[in-house]
Amino acid sequence: MNAVFLAIVLTAFAVAAFRQITWTGGAEEAPMSVLGTSMIDAAAGSVTLAIGLVGVMALFLGLMKVAEQGGLLVIIAKTLRPLLIRLFPDVPAEHPAMGAMILNMAANVLGLGNAATPFGIRAMQQLEALNPLKGTASNSMALFLAINTSSITILPTGVIALRAAAGSVDPAGIVPTTLFATICSTTVAIIACKFLEKRWRSPPADPDQAAEDSVIPATDDFSDVPKAPAGAGGAYPIWVSVAALAGVAALVPLTVFHGRAVAPWIIPGLMVGLLSFGALRGVSVYEAFVEGAKDGFNVALRIIPYLVAILVAVGMFRASGAMALIIQPLGAITELVGLPPDALPMALLRPLSGSGAYGILASIIQNPAIGPDSYVGYLVSTFQGSTETTFYVLAVYFGAVGIRRIRHALVAALLADLAGICGAVFIVSYLYG
Repeated sequence: MNAVFLAIVLTAFAVAAFRQITWTGGAEEAPMSVLGTSMIDAAAGSVTLAIGLVGVMALFLGLMKVAEQGGLLVIIAKTLRPLLIRLFPDVPAEHPAMGAMILNMAANVLGLGNAATPFGIRAMQQLEALNPLKGTASNSMALFLAINTSSITILPTGVIALRAAAGSVDPAGIVPTTLFATICSTTVAIIACKFLEKRWRSPPADPDQAAEDSVIPATDDFSDVPKAPAGAGGAYPIWVSVAALAGVAALVPLTVFHGRAVAPWIIPGLMVGLLSFGALRGVSVYEAFVEGAKDGFNVALRIIPYLVAILVAVGMFRASGAMALIIQPLGAITELVGLPPDALPMALLRPLSGSGAYGILASIIQNPAIGPDSYVGYLVSTFQGSTETTFYVLAVYFGAVGIRRIRHALVAALLADLAGICGAVFIVSYLYG
């Protein structure tokens, strides 16, 4: 992100400087003056956005804490286990790697990104223990990473909160579009991995390199990784998993044909449903909600510096004219397939930088000329909720276990990203175009 941030700022300054030098005056304001004003406005707007985000983040993280204490994560984990045993035949059913992968995916389904990452790192460490060729990604590692970067998301809480803070009249309108797009990306991730693993052979073992790769720093340090919730190790019968998968698949036509009608019910239904679930499971829902809301408050405040940095950089890039120089030629082509120039920066940056994409999303839906409830607003919100920061996940997960040869993992993950973007364009065009 350092290189991306610096490149954006320097490019914006260079373009504005060239325009200032060649500026002939007239009715238009001086390019450098426009650049300075945009920086101040973006910095002030980022703080205003974050303050508006505090309450909404507190609400959603409070509800998710109730669900977590009620055991919803364990229920999802038990539902996924029979499916993953068949999807990862190289991993023994009772191996710790299987449990960590299941909990990671269950956390992603609920939009619990902070909980998903530690479980994902533990899963990669356990998968490396099964890996016969140290330093080279196994088939199971590549598939797990591809699924992780494209995993089905039922509740993109962070994006809903951002849309609400930006004044959306239908902040949960992206739930159906996100579900559709992530189903597309996850399906492609699995198919791509299974296809490529047969054609992307592992290199022959090098004893000297294997000895070097086997010395992996910090693989035994699990101090920051949460323990599996009690009861997460079992599994439901296979018919329960199949029924759940069929239920998710049935949501696709419901999303396509009735997404606009269902969306207004999502937030009120979520509030009632999760609180009722917690109460039925014996959770002290008020105390649990307040505990989660405290986390939401802290998260919203912690992101202020990141929002200031990226929104100022993006504001400079736009005000200098640099964005128009890059986006307009490409946008003229992508607009033919439903991807407008205003949404193109989000599609390009999302696999590279999570904070950068989040900042661009905020700047787009805060733009009075676009707004959160326009076609572009729904599209970029769906991009954020249905795709992952692929290069970051690859660097963190493979870096945690010293993987240097990633084989087909990146190709499969990028194909999944492309499928997610195409799925988002299709469903948003259908529902909101």
